Amino acid sequence: MISELDPLIIGDLKIKLPIIQGGMGVAVSTATLAAAVANHGGAGTIASVGLGYTSEENETNFVRASREGLQAEIRKAKKLSQGVIGANILVAVSNYEDLARVVCKEKADFIVSGAGLPLKLPEYVEGSSVKIIPIVSSARAAALIFKTWKKRYNRLPDAVVVEGPMAGGHLGFSIEELTANRKGVLETLVIEVLKLVHEYEEKCNNPIPLIAAGGIFDGNDVARFFQLGASGVQIATRFVATHECSVSQKFKDLYLKAEDKDVVIIKSPVGMPGRSIKTKFIEQIMQGKKTAVRCSYRCLKTCDPASVPYCIAKALFNAVNGNIDEAVVFAGINVSRVNKVVSVKELMDEIVGEAITALN
Repeated sequence: MISELDPLIIGDLKIKLPIIQGGMGVAVSTATLAAAVANHGGAGTIASVGLGYTSEENETNFVRASREGLQAEIRKAKKLSQGVIGANILVAVSNYEDLARVVCKEKADFIVSGAGLPLKLPEYVEGSSVKIIPIVSSARAAALIFKTWKKRYNRLPDAVVVEGPMAGGHLGFSIEELTANRKGVLETLVIEVLKLVHEYEEKCNNPIPLIAAGGIFDGNDVARFFQLGASGVQIATRFVATHECSVSQKFKDLYLKAEDKDVVIIKSPVGMPGRSIKTKFIEQIMQGKKTAVRCSYRCLKTCDPASVPYCIAKALFNAVNGNIDEAVVFAGINVSRVNKVVSVKELMDEIVGEAITALN
């Protein structure tokens, strides 16, 4: 019989509860949520994208505003918690290197990075103690990152997040893959990437914990992936429905009211499909409506304001502010199972308790 879960060990980081709160932007997973998760034994993640959007300077100096926004959130989180705090940085953002260097300068614990292949990330954190954790959606992507980092930098990931097709937000799958039968896909991915991880661990004598993500909802899911060989899990959607998440009540209400039929796949200016809850804005976009896009700063490498149907940053920020009719509200596939707002402690205690019971 086990009475507690094994901690998640990433290099010299010890995360008492093997749960990483996923990064959610724009401004969904900020310092208050990340610190609460860290205070209760997990790893809190600040989403770095768009934190400068509230600054009046962002029109004239987006890079500076973003840098200062991320810096402020990390400092706030570290004041609120002595636990493990990191940041999520999308490879697709145009100021990727600058944000990575901010994380290092502020001495956060880790960077989780997806929405593209973070092939140059080791270069940006060189000389720091920041752990670097790529997000992959295939064994092929993992192999390319491992091979490139080893060859260019003689470095391997400190951990790897394997994200399946049931996650919310931007996804590393085609629309066809996302609309096909998703059952068992993450399990298969975890097994495939674990094989690669074990090869590098044996070759380099270096432990690389695997973290399963995408559709992880309760302790039964946690137990299932631990039994497959994962060392931890990443959970995002459920943390929105907590008191400590700083989004508007209207945002949380949308989660509580969502049904399976309300969850849709959209095309994003990021260049990847995304999973969202249907809103009036989403319905209009799906019908082919194009909104005027005025952009002075180009936050995304892949975005051409002249051709994209809408500004994803503005639509996500509308969600946080409660302007739901004009918003994109990202969520995982299991959002319809969210039925109440609880504290972070209640949520984590529930998931851990279920996992221990299932493992026993």
